[in-house]
Amino acid sequence: MTVSPLVTNQDLDPARLRQAFGTFPSGVVAVAAEVDGALTGLAASSFTSVSLDPPLVSFSVANTSKTWPDLRRARHLGLSVLADHHGAVCRRLAGPVEHRFDDVAVTVSDDGAVTLDDAVARFDCTLYREVEAGDHTLVLLRLHGVDHGDASPLVFHRSGFGRLVG
Repeated sequence: MTVSPLVTNQDLDPARLRQAFGTFPSGVVAVAAEVDGALTGLAASSFTSVSLDPPLVSFSVANTSKTWPDLRRARHLGLSVLADHHGAVCRRLAGPVEHRFDDVAVTVSDDGAVTLDDAVARFDCTLYREVEAGDHTLVLLRLHGVDHGDASPLVFHRSGFGRLVG
């Protein structure tokens, strides 16, 4: 077996890191709320469960995000685990703000949390804590409600969308 040496610090350019990070497949979530009367949301591929007691999840958002400053003001946030048929929805959530929810069936809770009706899992959350971490912010959310089905999740891998085969 041939083992190549690890790349050292001088070779940790952003393009190389993005390529290496992309070798790890992840699910994709929509984080959304009704803010000032408008549906507001973003997509994140950094979602993870954190704690059962208290019930916490997390995702990371770029510090340059123009959407997160609005979302973080919401009383409640909806978090939807995207299904394998949501590739176009995910791209839309990264596109122009005024079209992010075009033709997307959503539910808005009394507290303003927005979730996709046909998501794999849906969570009602509030902001628990934010941790600055380099060029991103790690966002911890406290869960207040959950619903899930048995659809297959959307998978983000090597900068593209796919599905689980099983």
